[in-house]
Amino acid sequence: MSRPKCCRQIGAMPGKTCFQPEGVMSSSFEEVLLTLDEYEAIRLADLEGLYQEQAASRMNISRQTFGRIVEAARRKVADVLVNGKVLKIEGGSVSMKAEKPARCPRCRRALGPDCGKRNEMSCPHCREHA
Repeated sequence: MSRPKCCRQIGAMPGKTCFQPEGVMSSSFEEVLLTLDEYEAIRLADLEGLYQEQAASRMNISRQTFGRIVEAARRKVADVLVNGKVLKIEGGSVSMKAEKPARCPRCRRALGPDCGKRNEMSCPHCREHA
């Protein structure tokens, strides 16, 4: 019996979750599923240019596991590009990496996600502009 997969950490959800060849309906294409951990591996290795050890640390997995994930992800992306398939990004055993919240410079309380609308951060506790 194989060991259960551990939950992999991702930095952010993808902005777009479906890519398809231009000018044709997606129902006529074969779909390739890229999981969220594979998406994160591609982002860290190829977009941010991190070494596998650094990227694996960010995802909270071993370097060997990261290598297997990024290899599978690259193979899927190549299949989509070469064979004109639809790419869907979803699923996988992942959790969002907890970012440190921004803090008010005056009272040092954490600024919530509602703060910062219209590019003006105002502390809900002391009303100081951050």
